[in-house]
Amino acid sequence: MTGTLYIVSTPIGNLGDITIRAVDVLKNVDLVLAEDTRHSKKLFAHYDIGTPLRAFHEHNEKDKTEAIINEINTGKSIAIISDAGTPLISDPGYHLVSNAKNVGLNVVPIPGPSALIAALTSSGLTSNSFTFFGFLPSKQVARLKFLQVKMNLDETIIFYESPKRILSTLKDMLEVFGGSREVCLAKELTKSFETILRDKLPNLIEYLSADISHQRGEFVILVSPADKIDLIESERQLDKILPILCAEMGASKASKLAAKITGLDKKHCYKRAKSL
Repeated sequence: MTGTLYIVSTPIGNLGDITIRAVDVLKNVDLVLAEDTRHSKKLFAHYDIGTPLRAFHEHNEKDKTEAIINEINTGKSIAIISDAGTPLISDPGYHLVSNAKNVGLNVVPIPGPSALIAALTSSGLTSNSFTFFGFLPSKQVARLKFLQVKMNLDETIIFYESPKRILSTLKDMLEVFGGSREVCLAKELTKSFETILRDKLPNLIEYLSADISHQRGEFVILVSPADKIDLIESERQLDKILPILCAEMGASKASKLAAKITGLDKKHCYKRAKSL
């Protein structure tokens, strides 16, 4: 009989946020895969969990996956945890879970804390439609290009960001989104210095610049949806320029240029170009 792979959510800060079911699973599986065993030992000590820990992170996941699946096939039940929150959400685990599903293993989620959901529900921004994009590109040129593609999305968009890049990222957002968009910064969620601020980008940049300590901590950035009026205007602009561009160049090149001018998604522009 094969075992089970459990995907266990752990606290993002406050140790009291773990579920009773999660503690029970962690105590009763044969092995726990942890992103950083030194970090996880603090949680295990707090809840008197004696299950063996094994390091499992982005640098060894692909190398370790086959052996772990073989262990589960022999009947072992194994849990995977990340340093904080829900595994696979900007954390290791996807390769293991994907391969486990491919060979028919039983994969069971043990839900719990997630920084992006905690930030979204406390931000006051639209929560009925949102997209999470993980960490933004570390290089400025790639980051600006990425933000330009997302600037007209009619939904809340969510990112993670590190303390060393938070100020430069908000400055890039100001360049792309302008100063009128509502943005929420949430950092150190559930910890002693939890901070959740919602304001315009210029004010948030001023806050971060005022004190270096304001830039410390792991951040969740939430950006309000694009103004529907702006989207309508962008579509009108596309209607005007796309036929002119397509008359001078191919659909692919025309759609790329139209996307840069209007801020609309390149795939959307290409679809429109092909229909002309």
